[in-house]
Parts: sequence; structure tokens; C-alpha cells
Amino acid sequence: MDLGLRGAKVLVAASSEGLGFATARRFSLEEASVVISSRDADKLERAREAIAGESGGATHAVTADMSDPASAQRLADAAAERLGGLDVVVVNAGGPPPGKFEDFDLEAWQRAVNLTLMSAISLIRAALPHLRQSPRAAILTITSTSVRQPVPNLILSNVVRPAVIGLTKSLSLELGPEGIRVNSILPGTIETGRIVSLMNSRAAANSTSPDEERRKAAAEIPLRRIGTPDEFANAAVFLCSPTASYITGVMMPVDGGVLRASM
Repeated sequence: MDLGLRGAKVLVAASSEGLGFATARRFSLEEASVVISSRDADKLERAREAIAGESGGATHAVTADMSDPASAQRLADAAAERLGGLDVVVVNAGGPPPGKFEDFDLEAWQRAVNLTLMSAISLIRAALPHLRQSPRAAILTITSTSVRQPVPNLILSNVVRPAVIGLTKSLSLELGPEGIRVNSILPGTIETGRIVSLMNSRAAANSTSPDEERRKAAAEIPLRRIGTPDEFANAAVFLCSPTASYITGVMMPVDGGVLRASM
């Protein structure tokens, strides 16, 4: 299926690896022009080369720290300048560290809020003037299944990420009359560096091995396996595409069926 993304101008935040990288790669394979970002300039350039080498499309790299509001503004403006505007913005940032309530002091909570919530607010505020110039504008926030079903030992994510969902849904109502669609995608257990880190953390806490924790995690998923970044990216890119032009305010799980709720 042609998703209608040829020539689209796309910014994917925090995209030198993991879900952000997979999403940027899929956009590029759909012949969109893409800006990727990361705090690590060397890693970012390697990611840019990998995407451009595979797709042959226009891929640009802009160094940015998503926890810094000024950096988010520079990122949005630089992306719009390099691409000649913005049609799609994918809001992404690294996840808060694992742990329980008493593991974190107030500064750790503030860092989690800045990284997860304030980074989304800052980037969307910065990108909106550019998106308003597009006839097919779309915003996608990457959150987690933890917004619907708390994940053990991830209290920072369980508490802060639902605020991003509140932002996403509210913006879908506010911006809908302008034709700007706003959705969120909720990854479950997807094969990324963060999942490796979480499995190592669980293994240490449970006196098991990371492989055993992976087997336990897969056994709890109806499809009985951990997802791939490409499977996530396929869903993310669809939600941002003109093919999904009548979809807004949606929180789409990509989790192999792990969320049990009917709604």
C-alpha cells in the first residue's frame, strides 16, 4: 500500500537508535524527507548514514537534547529550514530509569518530568507554527503501554507518561479544527536497547538471567514473542500518513496483545 508519504517533511526526535531510529528509517523508505536528532553527534551521524544508505532519500541530522526547551526550539526550526517546512513531528525521548517509589528523590522525579513531559510540550510548541503551514499536519507521541497498565518497577514511567496522553488527547481536540491530527502510539515489549536494560535490571532484582526474564516476558504476551522495532515503526508511520487521515486522538497499542482491557 502506498501511504502517500512521498515528499513529506518529517521530524523524528530522539532517533539515533531504538524506536525513533526504526520510525525514521521507515519514513525514509516511504520516500519522505527526514530529520533525525540525538544528543550524541557521532551516534546520530552513523544513524543518518545508515538510513540514507538504505533508502537513498534525503536524511538530515540535528543534534538536540530533548530535556532542554531551547534545544527543542532549535531542533524544530532547523528541521523546518532544512526540509522547507514540516508535515509530521514524531515526539520521542529516552525513557525514565527503572525503579520503585523510594528509589528516587525529588530531583529524579523532576528529571523524569522534564525528559518525558516537558520535552513533548517544548517540541510541539516549537513545531506548531511550521505544522500550521502544512495541509496534512500530524503529530505523534511515543509513550508506552504503561499509560494504561502500570509496569512493575517502572514507577517514573507509570506516573509521568499518562500526562503525555492527556496532552495528546487535549491537543487532538484543540487542533482538530485546524486539520492537525494528534495521536499516540503505545509500545509494549519491543526489542530495543531499553528492553535489554530492563531485562538486565529484572534479572538482577530476581536473581535470574536476562534470557530467563525475556522468556517470562514473552510468555505474558498473547503472541508469545517480543516485538521488533520494524513492527512498531510500521504502525507509527501509518498513523502519521494521509492513509490515516480520519484518525486523531487515538492511543494505539503495539504490544502483541498484552493490554487486556476491552477499550
